[in-house]
Amino acid sequence: MSGAGEWWRGAVIYQIYPRSFCDSNGDGIGDIPGVEGKLDYIKALGVDAVWLSPVHPSPNRDFGYDVADFNGVSDEFGGMDAFRRFVDAAHARNIRVILDEVLSHTSDQHPWFAESLRDRTNPKADWYVWADPKPDGTPPNNWLSVFGGPAWSYHPARRQYYFHKFLKQQPKLNLRNPAARKAAMDVLRFWLDFGVDGFRLDVANSFFHDAQLRDNSYVPMDKRTAHHWSHASHLQLHDRDANLPENREVLDEIRALVDGYKDRFVFGEFSEAPELIGHFAGAGHGLHSGYTFTFIDDRTFAPQLFSDHFAFLDQQAGLWPCVTFSNHDVRRTVSRWRQTGNPQFAKLALALLMSLKGTVLLYQGEELGLPDGEIGRGDVRDPVGELYYPYSKGRDPCRTPMPWQPDAPHLGFTTGKPWLPVSPTHAGLTALAQSRDERSILSFARRFIRERRAIPALVTGGQETVLADDGVFAFRRTHAHGQVLCVFNHTPAQQRRTISIPAGARALGFGPAGGTFDTGSVLLEPFGGLMLAHS
Repeated sequence: MSGAGEWWRGAVIYQIYPRSFCDSNGDGIGDIPGVEGKLDYIKALGVDAVWLSPVHPSPNRDFGYDVADFNGVSDEFGGMDAFRRFVDAAHARNIRVILDEVLSHTSDQHPWFAESLRDRTNPKADWYVWADPKPDGTPPNNWLSVFGGPAWSYHPARRQYYFHKFLKQQPKLNLRNPAARKAAMDVLRFWLDFGVDGFRLDVANSFFHDAQLRDNSYVPMDKRTAHHWSHASHLQLHDRDANLPENREVLDEIRALVDGYKDRFVFGEFSEAPELIGHFAGAGHGLHSGYTFTFIDDRTFAPQLFSDHFAFLDQQAGLWPCVTFSNHDVRRTVSRWRQTGNPQFAKLALALLMSLKGTVLLYQGEELGLPDGEIGRGDVRDPVGELYYPYSKGRDPCRTPMPWQPDAPHLGFTTGKPWLPVSPTHAGLTALAQSRDERSILSFARRFIRERRAIPALVTGGQETVLADDGVFAFRRTHAHGQVLCVFNHTPAQQRRTISIPAGARALGFGPAGGTFDTGSVLLEPFGGLMLAHS
């Protein structure tokens, strides 16, 4: 691998949900050989690394986020030999490989849990979070599961409840126990020795729970929004079941371990308590980086939201953030911001994402401008969809298979029956068709990623807001080798703004179309933008 040091700072990392990327053997499930077969596509996209959602053996109650063996690769994905070949093939193309690790919990089928639940005296008895019922038999406290109902399940083998922040099949590891924590660190060490280039840590804010098992606080009634009412668990502040300041003890230990290897990177998902991200990640403490759900939960696309969030990030000493607009857990970008079928918006969103300060996390299919896939009642696989359908279809719509070829069965994803249906709405957005069209969203993404790499201000420069009003977001990226003024119209209407344009500014040809400028103003077409380089 070429490159050294903090290669990840300003890199573009492509998230792959392997189950839905490409199926090599016709069983309807995407696999590692399928991903390997698309490495030339990924190379042509121009990204620096791929992040694979979990590939470990799993009973798939939560499709890999319930791990049954941390040191293996699932047979349905091709097994360890296939993964070895994939890593070598990726490295040969100068593409780094990042694994998704779930250290906060395991599957209830993991051998650790099988031993822990056997009795209260075995060596792993305290590796999970167990507690006695209240005298009336109810759970120990008010903690709620993200997937509905109490975050506790009773097990008669121990006559106790065990804690699960998610499904009852995902018991929570007790990383306050030194032996359990060492086992978690050994997982990371195993894969670092194998040769992976880093980790994305699932729910990295939840490694510690309140040792006294005190109740969570709740969101005051006058502060509740539609977001809070969307899940009962959102009505709690989760200040006891997760998000404890001492959670950083584990993150510091992980950072020290990863820093002991050359050129590795570890970042975390901080899905709750975004105000703690600067405590959990930064220069010399916590993880190298992380991301919150500020953008991926947003439905407004309001310039002020972006400005406010970066003003907050700037106050976090030493923090280099990750930036993302989508992933395997949320609605796709064009669907969430209600712009399905609008290629100009898809290009603008890509340009904005890759112009913001941070390490870019680009979810598979976003480079094609994919909307959410279509999911009928009989198609639902996600536990969230099973709980709320049809009010919510869960996460399946953003996980439908990648469309590769317009004239192939299932758009080239598989020759068999796909585990989720291939969406008919994706037939006109396939990778092959877009690769042949210089005006396509894919061609735009490739061009932007390639050209961006040569402009230090867009990769590692600082960021300051120039304007954020009800329709236009303008900010400046600054580096010792030059500056770039980025101006984006967030609306479907033409916008003119008075903005001071530095003398000698030149428009970057790879940015979003739809903007003109003179010395004192810009004129932006609907969802248009300008990117102006200057000294």
